[in-house]
Amino acid sequence: MTHAMLKGSNVPLEAAAVRAVLRWTPRQGAPDVDASALLLGTDGRVRSDEDFVFYNQPRHPSGKVWRLGKKRVAEGLTDTVQTDLAGLDPAVGRVLLVASADDVPFEHVRALRILLYDASPAAADAEPLAYFDITPETGAETALICGELYRRGEGWKFRALGEGYSNGLVGLATDFGISVDESEAVPEPTPDASVLQTQRLGTTGPAPVPPAHTLPPAQPAQPAQPSVPYPATAPPAPQPAYGYPPQPPRYPAPQPSYGYPQPAPTQPPVPAYGYPHPVAPAPVPDPNFRLPPQGPQFLPR
Repeated sequence: MTHAMLKGSNVPLEAAAVRAVLRWTPRQGAPDVDASALLLGTDGRVRSDEDFVFYNQPRHPSGKVWRLGKKRVAEGLTDTVQTDLAGLDPAVGRVLLVASADDVPFEHVRALRILLYDASPAAADAEPLAYFDITPETGAETALICGELYRRGEGWKFRALGEGYSNGLVGLATDFGISVDESEAVPEPTPDASVLQTQRLGTTGPAPVPPAHTLPPAQPAQPAQPSVPYPATAPPAPQPAYGYPPQPPRYPAPQPSYGYPQPAPTQPPVPAYGYPHPVAPAPVPDPNFRLPPQGPQFLPR
């Protein structure tokens, strides 16, 4: 007789081995469903990471729990986990039967059902012992505990659960003590433009890093210039023309540097507009002026 189970109900099991079959109806946009199992100790947690049977670890080291793989049947697709209840280690108190949807919410999965069969060869064509139609509570779940096999005295029972996790199989496994490698849980980073350009050029490695620019050696600091300049060197005085007295300069002499006395101007100041210019006095002949020595061609004969 097949038991149609409701959430939270349980049924005793007389079979020494059972086959838990997840079945769903495929459709456009629906995710693929995977079956897995967690073997829990009396404390409700796994004893090691080997107690997690899933697509990357399809068989328990004890050989008592394993995945049979997926199959297409008339009602849809199936994925199956088989458990040898009689041969399980006494330290195992529960076996969780889990469905995961590859991080896609279960609201997109239609007609999800778990069916429990007697796995002995004599019951190969028998009807299922029990089945449970799983309805997610929110629809946002990406992993579901469909049911559990648990010890009760010397025997075993099956309980229908339907409890969900929105953070997927990783969150469910971590909650029961599985050490999840974060490199598998975190998606690969998007390659940057330099990597994409390198791949377009036909290389497989990362883009080469350009060499760093080398700065020129530091130059020694130049001594600071004094704020007050030194007095400018006066230009040499013009030499008088041969035989003629020296002439006054045509332009005013350069102004001396700051802090030195101002020489008297050589030119008279320009009068204001409208007044006559003063007449400069005639130069007074030098009484000591003498003609330079003359050659014989200039001597009187």
